[in-house]
Amino acid sequence: MKVKGDHRTGPETARLRLRAFEPKDAEAFYRLNSDPAVMQHTGEPPCESIEVATAAIRAYPDWQLYGIGRWAAISKETDEVVGFAGLKYLADLDEVDLGYRFVPECWGRGLATEAATACLKYGLETLGLERIIGITLPANHASMRVLEKVGMTREKTFLYDGEPVELYVKLVTRE
Repeated sequence: MKVKGDHRTGPETARLRLRAFEPKDAEAFYRLNSDPAVMQHTGEPPCESIEVATAAIRAYPDWQLYGIGRWAAISKETDEVVGFAGLKYLADLDEVDLGYRFVPECWGRGLATEAATACLKYGLETLGLERIIGITLPANHASMRVLEKVGMTREKTFLYDGEPVELYVKLVTRE
């Protein structure tokens, strides 16, 4: 699966600009992905250093392989990277996944919902996708609320990477 075009620059929202991560974002990427509070519901290990973050940004293959990926979420107010949001092709499931992650200082402000809404609209309208999924760990109630607020429906619980996860789905509604 590969979408047509260059989608390194994503949509803007009232408070966020979305664009591909750049090496200059490594410190913010590290801060986000090494924070225990942020990482507790991801199923991923924390990022180990700024050097590892830089290497991860430089080696991120999704733009070349699939034409889509996770965008850095930049606050329009501070011009700082405060998280990420975007669409990622999961080859093992043959699905496009909506994902988002924000620093704790931004929690409870509606930024995840704002970013997720923009990403879904971009995927369905700009990219012409017919189905987008969201995967979350069962204990991540805040993420489940975001997925529900943006109109996604819980489809099932299944094992992913050896852990039970909740799968949410948004289908295109074309007339």
